[in-house]
Amino acid sequence: MCQSPVWWPNGDTRSDNHLKRRLSASAGTHSYHTRSTSTSITTTTTTSASKGRSVSAISTTPDIFTHRYGRSLSSITVIQLGSYGGECDYTDKRSLRFSIDNRPTVPATKTYALVKMHTHEDDEHAEQTQLLSEHQEDMNGDDERRSERGNSIDSSSTVSASLLMMDKLNEGHRVRNNGGYTDNEHDFNGDESDDGFSLENGQGGAPLPYKPWPLRRTLMVWGTVALIVAVFVVGIIMSMLSDRHAAAAAKGAVSSGSAFNSSIPNAAGAGNSSSSSGKNSDATLIDITFEQAWRRDFSPRHHSISWIAGPNGEDGLMLVMEQNSVGEYLRVEDVTTRRNGVSSQQTKKTILMKNPSFRYDSNTIQPEKAWPSRDLKKILVMSHYEKNWRHSFTGIYWIFDVEKQEAQPLDPHDPYSRIQLASWSPNSDAIVFTRGNNMFIRKLSEQKVTQLTTDGGKELFYGVPDWVYEEEVFTGNSVTWWSNDGKHIAFLRTNETAVPDYPVQYFLSSHSGKKPLPGQENYPDVLDIKYPKAGAPNPIVDIQFYDVEKDEVFSVDIDGEFPDDDRLIIEVVWASGGQVLVRETNRESDVLKIILVDTNERTGNVVRSEDIQQLDGGWVEPTQYTRYIPADPENGVEADGYIDTVIFENHDHLALFSPINSSEPIMLTKGDWEVVDAPSAVDVKNRLVYFVAARDKPWKRHVYSVNFDGTEIKEITKTAEDGYYAVSFSHGAGYALLDYKGPNVPWQKVISTPSNEHKYEDVIEINHDLVEMVTRYNLPVVTYYEVEIDGFSVPIMEARPANFDPKKKYPVLFHPYAGPNSQSVNQAFSIDFHTYAAATLGYIVVTVDGRGTGFVGRKARCIVRGQLGKWETHDQIAVAKMYAAQPYVDEKRIAIWGWSYGGFMTLKTLEQDAGETFSYGMAVAPVTDFSFYDSIYTERYMHTPQHNPDGYLHTSIRNTTALGQSVRFLIMHGTGDDNVHVQNTLTLLDKLDLDGIDNYDVHIFPDSDHSIFFHNANRMVYGRLNDWLINAFNGEWLQTAHPLPKPSVIRRAVPALP
Repeated sequence: MCQSPVWWPNGDTRSDNHLKRRLSASAGTHSYHTRSTSTSITTTTTTSASKGRSVSAISTTPDIFTHRYGRSLSSITVIQLGSYGGECDYTDKRSLRFSIDNRPTVPATKTYALVKMHTHEDDEHAEQTQLLSEHQEDMNGDDERRSERGNSIDSSSTVSASLLMMDKLNEGHRVRNNGGYTDNEHDFNGDESDDGFSLENGQGGAPLPYKPWPLRRTLMVWGTVALIVAVFVVGIIMSMLSDRHAAAAAKGAVSSGSAFNSSIPNAAGAGNSSSSSGKNSDATLIDITFEQAWRRDFSPRHHSISWIAGPNGEDGLMLVMEQNSVGEYLRVEDVTTRRNGVSSQQTKKTILMKNPSFRYDSNTIQPEKAWPSRDLKKILVMSHYEKNWRHSFTGIYWIFDVEKQEAQPLDPHDPYSRIQLASWSPNSDAIVFTRGNNMFIRKLSEQKVTQLTTDGGKELFYGVPDWVYEEEVFTGNSVTWWSNDGKHIAFLRTNETAVPDYPVQYFLSSHSGKKPLPGQENYPDVLDIKYPKAGAPNPIVDIQFYDVEKDEVFSVDIDGEFPDDDRLIIEVVWASGGQVLVRETNRESDVLKIILVDTNERTGNVVRSEDIQQLDGGWVEPTQYTRYIPADPENGVEADGYIDTVIFENHDHLALFSPINSSEPIMLTKGDWEVVDAPSAVDVKNRLVYFVAARDKPWKRHVYSVNFDGTEIKEITKTAEDGYYAVSFSHGAGYALLDYKGPNVPWQKVISTPSNEHKYEDVIEINHDLVEMVTRYNLPVVTYYEVEIDGFSVPIMEARPANFDPKKKYPVLFHPYAGPNSQSVNQAFSIDFHTYAAATLGYIVVTVDGRGTGFVGRKARCIVRGQLGKWETHDQIAVAKMYAAQPYVDEKRIAIWGWSYGGFMTLKTLEQDAGETFSYGMAVAPVTDFSFYDSIYTERYMHTPQHNPDGYLHTSIRNTTALGQSVRFLIMHGTGDDNVHVQNTLTLLDKLDLDGIDNYDVHIFPDSDHSIFFHNANRMVYGRLNDWLINAFNGEWLQTAHPLPKPSVIRRAVPALP
């Protein structure tokens, strides 16, 4: 019997060698085993003698509850193997492979668990597997574990009373563990239990003294009896509490409804909003600890579906890769024959790969990614993954034959070469790929590859983006597109020759790939990145084509396109008949051109052009959501065309352009609201377009459909209820995975769409454990409301303590991101650092989406163009003043913090406010001068520095005297940040030094990138934020030798800068 794997959402990364050192230095394996009629519970602990760390796994049948290895595990799989022997052996430098043989090495009555651990850090990816046997006799290393801080069983895990008692006896006291940051400013995550650690005084429980084994066994037995009785009593109490809170938990444990208020919520609540978490402050409820929030112990389980089309266009099929499914590793399943999100004997399926590995040249190959051909006869497989930048990676690629269950290299003459990108022809007869920045094609009828380009290299890219296009335009690793008929390939050629290098130094690790010469090992490793800063030369990008039948690469002269140095290509969409749509903008992203290229005639011309700067002073976002609509006269589609997002009456809406060369839109949506990343899917047969929109309130998301003629907008989700939905559709749009993300505990279900005659619904996730878990914790009250500032409606999200007392004075923490077109005020479920700050520390936490942010109309959004930081900070300060005027707010204890653009917002707000409202600020990886940031992002919102020099000057953080008026602020940055360079922070520090400003703290993290992870850095970031904020609100920073401003001293005048 095999257990289903649980993939844990851990954003942390550590190198394979780091984890290997931990595992190979293990002092022993320890487990405790209890059995009942339905559940087998196993704990396994591997202790590193050299480092004093431990790895623990807790598994149950049929579910795996949790794992513990700090933040170094991104996922873990435990499989019950039964009575087999086995051994571990290294197959290469990146992995431990457990190989099973039929030779029992221990008594057959023993049970085994195969633990598969996935780790990745510093651009590395590794898989570690280790066989852990369940036995109680082996107690080696127990003294060592007892003398150090061990890991705790999470309070949410359903383990037996005897197991809990043994764990208490053997581990002594608990320790906070590591978690991770996922390179997302708003994602504060990790994994850990409530350890009772005092955040104020740092005290935890003391370890129990060592007891000889006989006494320990006695203690276990009697302790078990006592605990069973205690559990029975507690069970009755919890049952009563559960009844008391079950209804509220089922409706949602954190977030509110949506209320519109013209002012801040009053002391009793939020006006008309339904803002309660469902619980009152109760002595029986548990406070969220910092470690739980940092590890994201309350993260919901989430499933994704890889929709796939059948060989003959069948709809409703999904691709399933399951490590522990014997004989069915990779398969295609009919989603309608699954129940509760899992397959069964009744599920219709097609097996593509039977086993999770295959052999080639005496080596065992383990697939890490797989892409079936459209006819499902072959599979493109990638192994030996290595990360490059945020989205890009390389690997070794194979072609797997489904019938023979055998694989061959993608390039038979260079089987182990690292490939940057590979993709199937729609005809399943060829694969195009990029290696060494050159393009190749492998036709399956031939045992060779054909090289398409020859001059690719360090500064010339074919088919893959360079750093700035990957980061700011395509947010992916591919700029290669097959035509629908498989006759042509379009791809971008990127020339970085003129782009200046930015050197990123690494002091403790190596990223350049260069091996230092003997005697030079102690110098920093330097990675030179082609990074175009604002105003610097951009990469020159143009579109190329390959004719598969003629084996010819060619380009097309396009009438009316932008010149090389003023062109951004942001989207390519194939139509039929060899036609392709190319979306271009000028360098400043405020003039849009839609170009129609005919690859048969080898001509191209502009069919639509929009001057956005003239229209509303705004810009074009680089999105890739345009959908081609083929002609279908039988179903009323007379001519082909495409659906695009356009500007209509101050909002982003959907429009149909038909025929394809038309410049006049047929509006599909209208109104005082906006579509989101639309369209989501198109059903040509039924002439329906599906989309997500913020139609009612900007913080909500609901799913809708509309006809091709713009009539009959219908709701797919219940718009009368609060909701924040996402959706993914099957290939033919007949089915959809509906993803309810909040405000209540998330759930997921697969549904048939309205036009599907086969009605179907299957709930695949309800997060029952999380629903139960949140009823036991003290959570804040969250409200959503709007205030009017200068005639603009500004969305606000507030979290306040559940035991809020209007007679008390509360500190307030603001947390903005506020980047152009972004959104932080939304109803997505989240229990994170800010939840902890409100619920446990007792702060009011406020998020303001001021002018410049998304989904409140283009007038409010575009006003910030050319002057980033002006209106955004104005709105933060305006709301802060409203809070400062409330009788329940301590006006001297208002702080602000943010990461990346949020870090810029923090410093800019402190500068603009000059200590009048905000006393404290914490900025992580901040931009301090946008002339230091990349060209494509910055110039979209600021124009070029040559065009707008005054705007760049006023946007930079430069008024140090104003910063000096705050009580204190904190800055943190990683030296290996390839996105927001540490140059930003160092330049600001120099300005502060020159002006004698010293009311700040700074923490620099060696080698950490923008997510700040390297060497426990992420734990340090949030730990420092937590401790620093507590000290600030406790008045510690007022006790410094020369606090500024002194309460009894008149403030210095803040000079106005030119």
